[in-house]
Amino acid sequence: MARMHTRRRGSSGSDRPAADEPPEWSDVDTDAIEERVVDLAEQGHDPSTIGLKLRDEGVQGVPIPNIKLATGKKVTGILEEHDARSDIPEDLRNLLERAVRLYEHMEKNPGDHQNKRALQNTESKVRRLADYHRGDVLDEEFKYTYESAKRLLEDE
Repeated sequence: MARMHTRRRGSSGSDRPAADEPPEWSDVDTDAIEERVVDLAEQGHDPSTIGLKLRDEGVQGVPIPNIKLATGKKVTGILEEHDARSDIPEDLRNLLERAVRLYEHMEKNPGDHQNKRALQNTESKVRRLADYHRGDVLDEEFKYTYESAKRLLEDE
């Protein structure tokens, strides 16, 4: 499948091995995993970072290769149960941070045409993703502007 803002095709990546249950060497209690996930979220980590930390560091010294296999729930599901979920989805927040950073760069450097194009592409992605999340996570009246993005990021 082609990428959104170029004519190139995407690069293929490695696939996760097909498994129905966690490996035998990773037998940590699900309550301990959920407790560690909530602790990492309270420290300010994103769901993707939490997954990486549990894969690398583990719980009680035992790595957790796949949280969903070990607990039956995704990281975001665990965070929702414990009311530790972020107000803005991680993918949208990352794009908003990039758009705000590019906008501020463009105010200082108005002749930077390459980053002007990057800002346009990023804002396009933000609008498409906001359409996807509108109603569920975002307000129905949400419209992307630099001010609204800045306000959302400051509130979080």
